[in-house]
Amino acid sequence: MTDNKICFVMCVNDDTFLEEAVYYINRLEIPEGFELDLITVYDAKSMTSGYNEGMRATDAKYKIYMHQDVFILRRSLLKDILKIFEDESVGMTGVAGCVGFPENGIIWNGQMHWSILENDFYKTFQNFSMDHKEPVVDAVTIDGMFMATQYDVEWREDLFKGWDFYDLSQSFEFRRKGYRTVLPYESEPWLLHYDGRLNMKTYYRDRALFLEHYRSDISSLDESLLFRQSL
Repeated sequence: MTDNKICFVMCVNDDTFLEEAVYYINRLEIPEGFELDLITVYDAKSMTSGYNEGMRATDAKYKIYMHQDVFILRRSLLKDILKIFEDESVGMTGVAGCVGFPENGIIWNGQMHWSILENDFYKTFQNFSMDHKEPVVDAVTIDGMFMATQYDVEWREDLFKGWDFYDLSQSFEFRRKGYRTVLPYESEPWLLHYDGRLNMKTYYRDRALFLEHYRSDISSLDESLLFRQSL
């Protein structure tokens, strides 16, 4: 691994989104002594397979797995991430996620922690829920729009062969390895996400698979990390 290298990994099927995302990446403040790289994966069969391909293609210690329709607003973001990773117990961070995990696996039914701008075709609005003002807070799962890591853990392409629940799965895989997953406090949005239209075609199939595979992990969570509701 190259310790002073940060690599963005993106699955791409729209070059217009990619060009806009890269525009914002190029505006970031690069930490002194670090180099920045970008790996784009076209024609990925799934998010997990695409991310595994990207992960194996770079020697960067620090990797940022990001959706093509995410545009980074916070220019100091890379420095902020490296500051978080000074704690070697932290394996993954992001900008949004679940700090109170719902037993039914549908994260928007849980306790979210985020401060992001979203665009849904018709308007741009801020999603804000920051009950904690500590520099970082432990999260059960990191949202897949932006996931930064300092250790490599294989994405479960043997289980998730589409575009849903790969992020929840990866969060629990990091926890299984003994790494913390944390989220920073954001007084202002760190990124803009072009939300687009949701495709729920395989969502509930993958939800059932997720709950089957990680039910014991969910059951073993500390009570403070659970958001109780009926399945």
